[in-house]
Amino acid sequence: MRALSLVVAVLALGGCATLGLGGTAGGKSDATVVGESDDFVVVVTTHDGETAEALARTHLGDPAKAWMIEDFNGGARTFKAGKRVVVPKRAWNVAGVDPTGYQLVPILVYHNLGPQSKGRLVLGADAFAEQMRYLKREGYHVVSLPEFVDWLQLKRQLPRKSVVLTFDDGYQSFREYAYPVLKKLGFPATLFVYTDYVGTGRNALSWDQLKSLAAEGFDVQAHSKTHGDLRRAAGETDAQYAKRMQDELADPPRLFQRQMGRAVQFLAYPYGRVDDDLLARVREQGYVAAFTVRRESNPSFVRPLQISRSQIYSEMTLEQFARNLNLFHQEHLR
Repeated sequence: MRALSLVVAVLALGGCATLGLGGTAGGKSDATVVGESDDFVVVVTTHDGETAEALARTHLGDPAKAWMIEDFNGGARTFKAGKRVVVPKRAWNVAGVDPTGYQLVPILVYHNLGPQSKGRLVLGADAFAEQMRYLKREGYHVVSLPEFVDWLQLKRQLPRKSVVLTFDDGYQSFREYAYPVLKKLGFPATLFVYTDYVGTGRNALSWDQLKSLAAEGFDVQAHSKTHGDLRRAAGETDAQYAKRMQDELADPPRLFQRQMGRAVQFLAYPYGRVDDDLLARVREQGYVAAFTVRRESNPSFVRPLQISRSQIYSEMTLEQFARNLNLFHQEHLR
């Protein structure tokens, strides 16, 4: 509150800055600093077109932190001369909750990709690329799944326009169609693979390919062993269910450790199906987060073993795709 008081006081001093001539060197900002605390810097811009990226490079040491300036200043990316701008030095709202409601993060899930769309779950490569370009053009920040889970644990703040990309099963089409687009745009993604499928044929990614993708920054996590329904089947005894869950939930982390050199922390439920009995067993196996396919975005206080993802179908138009990007729940919390 003391830091915010400084910001308010400085913003009230409209005439305290001396405006210079425009121009920046090396992409850095030449805005005039008019106030500073441990939490904020307040500057007055000296020329039209000052960017949040230049301010972040100068005052935060990282142009990738421009989103912090944009979010704190009402979403503005550029500023006119004489504009007072607050540069937050650190997170100011980790949970994403304010008196008007709370932040939501959509997680999108894709399955197979192909030259053209086919059925509901094979999305055409051009349609996928169009969706990714839309995210870039509209200023969405594609964050990694580990970053999202850090947010749930209140370890970091996420940009207001955050979205997460996931791909289920482990198809070769990820390397052929998704990988080039994601690399070009600088988007991270998580692949959920079921271990019985890995390396089984030309349509399945191999362990070597998964290791290569992981080395390039793509996250690889568990989608069970067989991709069967993990809920107790009708007539299945306690002993039979316990044995099946040992195979489905405990074997993938061991196999990941052997093949990838690390265990896994996240699980995508096959078909998104989960019940209370399954939740208890997933918790016992030590999974940190688990994901359904419920079509809704997630607040920071979502239950970590029941996180929602929105399935993207091949018949969706770009407008229908955009409807999955719900970023805020409005609710007067006072």
